[in-house]
Amino acid sequence: MTPRFVPASFFGIVIGLAAIGLGWRVAAHHWGLPVVMAESICAVATAVWLLLLIQYTRKWIVARGEALAEVAHPVQCCFIALIFTASMLIAAVIAPYQAGLAEFLFALCAVTMLPFAAWRHGGLWRGGRDLSTTTPVLYLPTVGAPLVACAVGGGAFGWHDLACVFFGMGVLSWLALESVIVNRLLNGPPLAPPLRPTLGIQLAPPAVTCGAWLSITQGEPDTVALLLFGYAIVEALILLRLLPWIAEQGFPMGFWAFSFGVAALGADAVRFVDRGAAGAWTWIAPLVFGLANLILLLLVFNSIRLLLAGRALPPPLVQPVPAPAA
Repeated sequence: MTPRFVPASFFGIVIGLAAIGLGWRVAAHHWGLPVVMAESICAVATAVWLLLLIQYTRKWIVARGEALAEVAHPVQCCFIALIFTASMLIAAVIAPYQAGLAEFLFALCAVTMLPFAAWRHGGLWRGGRDLSTTTPVLYLPTVGAPLVACAVGGGAFGWHDLACVFFGMGVLSWLALESVIVNRLLNGPPLAPPLRPTLGIQLAPPAVTCGAWLSITQGEPDTVALLLFGYAIVEALILLRLLPWIAEQGFPMGFWAFSFGVAALGADAVRFVDRGAAGAWTWIAPLVFGLANLILLLLVFNSIRLLLAGRALPPPLVQPVPAPAA
């Protein structure tokens, strides 16, 4: 049997769990929900993160060719940015318990993510890219990672000026890439079925930008936050309309691509009411947060189903060379 290894895309599991766990912390504060629920989700996210780090490191040790093939792949390479993003969210998770360790982990990832993002996107600027490989995964290095750095740096550690710098990196990169990716989706060939779950990433930029904006502002959510939340809702509705098409080949682990945007949107809604939003937000916030939790729960159950069936890990990028005949 050909050995299979953990791809970098699996760190999306950590991102979804950590983001919804941090949302639960705010919900526990505002609505008096059980704190143990928030901390249990955060603990699971941390455990999954550690397990994936071990398994991903193992791939580099025992299957370097597979690891290098992932780095060179036009789509899978961008998922490597999730390692930095997930680790920064874990820094926010452990900050109340190990502040020094959390700050070190955040600083390490915030510094190392920048050379990777520059290397990945610098290579793209040389041109010659196959249009069929242009998908929302391009957001991950220069949009997702800096915006999470903003949200964690500003929210968990109170580093306002640094958070603003990261906000500029992420939001301006998002605006630059948005038209490129949407133009490809509108005018290019249809995404191949295995790539269609990556469309779930399309929800993340507005939802995560909204959370990042909240981390560098104070008081009741302002017009900018409301605009970003509204655009995220539009993206969510579009993805809901496309769900049957996206899932034509079933529900693989790749559907965790939806988790980051979904969890961020749920957390945004809770933070809105916690920051003083009233009126319709008193029922919008629990509705959005509840739906986000339901979707994350479905993703967890689906992952367990795939694990039990032995279908969680994708086939290797590098196929083994058959032994010569005797």
